[in-house]
Amino acid sequence: MYNVAIIGAGPAGIFSALEIVKLKPDWKVVLIEKGDKIEDRKCLLREGYSKCPTCKKCGLLCGWGGAGAFSDGKLTLTPDVGGHLVDYMSRKEVEELIDYSDKLYLEFGATDEVFGTDRKTFDELERQAALAELKLVHSPVRHLGTERSLDVLKNMQDYLMDKITILNNVSAKNLIVECEQVKGIILDNGETIEAEYTIIAPGREGADWLTHEFAKNKIGMVNNAVDVGVRVELPAPVFEPITNKLYESKLIYYSPTFGDAVRTFCMNPNGEVVQENYNGIATVNGHSYANIKTRNTNFALLVSEQFTEPFKEPIAYGQRIASLANMLGGGILVQRFGDLLDGRRSTPDRIKSSIIEPTLKCATPGDLSLVLPYRQLTSIIEMLYALDKIAPGTASRYTLLYGIEVKFYSARVKLTNDLETEGVKNLFTIGDGAGVTRGLIQASASGVHVARVICSR
Repeated sequence: MYNVAIIGAGPAGIFSALEIVKLKPDWKVVLIEKGDKIEDRKCLLREGYSKCPTCKKCGLLCGWGGAGAFSDGKLTLTPDVGGHLVDYMSRKEVEELIDYSDKLYLEFGATDEVFGTDRKTFDELERQAALAELKLVHSPVRHLGTERSLDVLKNMQDYLMDKITILNNVSAKNLIVECEQVKGIILDNGETIEAEYTIIAPGREGADWLTHEFAKNKIGMVNNAVDVGVRVELPAPVFEPITNKLYESKLIYYSPTFGDAVRTFCMNPNGEVVQENYNGIATVNGHSYANIKTRNTNFALLVSEQFTEPFKEPIAYGQRIASLANMLGGGILVQRFGDLLDGRRSTPDRIKSSIIEPTLKCATPGDLSLVLPYRQLTSIIEMLYALDKIAPGTASRYTLLYGIEVKFYSARVKLTNDLETEGVKNLFTIGDGAGVTRGLIQASASGVHVARVICSR
């Protein structure tokens, strides 16, 4: 019997535990994680395999630290990017939670350098973006780098080890709900965890489980926008006038043909493109290190589509598109922008004759027009031309496009302002897997918030 059970050791779950330990050090807390400890997590592809072996549990996505552990550790210090917390509380409250969470990262070893704080520089870049019909969002960024991010998460794990119960390599199978109140969790090993409060923070890897479990328990959900797109890779000097000042630029464009919002996401100056495995489906992402530099910069271009009834499966939609790319290329597809415009597939020889050397070696040259829906593809092409106005060279025929990048956000759970699940008492749902947040810092902040709510009760 525990006071609090937490599902998921991503930033939302970890920060819930950190705050509960601080406020209620005598409470019994259990944190359940389907993956390994941080020091045991590994990716065979990054260790020399020529092709992703599609592990049953992807080491990049599962384990202590969640999917963000092997990311480049960007903390975007604004309520305007990375989540929807302002839908549940005032902007001032969100800012205070972000500031508090940021200080916790510093306590556990984060770097103290923040990019994008010079307002004069931002205003000039914002003016240039506006001339290209792009909206630049002010978003100061603390960049940890992949290696430092792992160190920070290891420090958090070591701190909590003797203060709470941590169960690794075990998954939540079912919630126990009686008389509209959560009573605990049944694990996949048959064990029952009883708890007065339960926090569900499964991250994107557990979003599919969350959706089906909540449907079974008739817990209300609403559709989130579906984000599908590509990862762009180009020479680092193309974006250096922007990345040297802001590190990451959050740019939004409304495509003239369809009016859809296209946004840059997870920009990695001098970084590398990587492959991830979501339940056997290969998708693409990007990382950058603090001390290791490549000659390229990469970022995602994601097209957001908001579907209406009877559509109820945003995750399945993204999986279908990514599965098609896997079918054609045996994994990730890569195509030169010029080949896409010319209506021809890229070949190994065409990739080799480019001025850009791909950082993801296992990607298969192919044709993304056979995978991406026409609407999303058109919007991405229009966005590349808009970006070319503020970063000349973006729409070069040599620019590489990798597909598919898709964000598996769950349909958003119906929550109170306390982030408590509507209709089921003492059940809290937070982080990216709940569709509440879309990044490290707001996921962390959501964990702090529910911990305070629970402790106050």
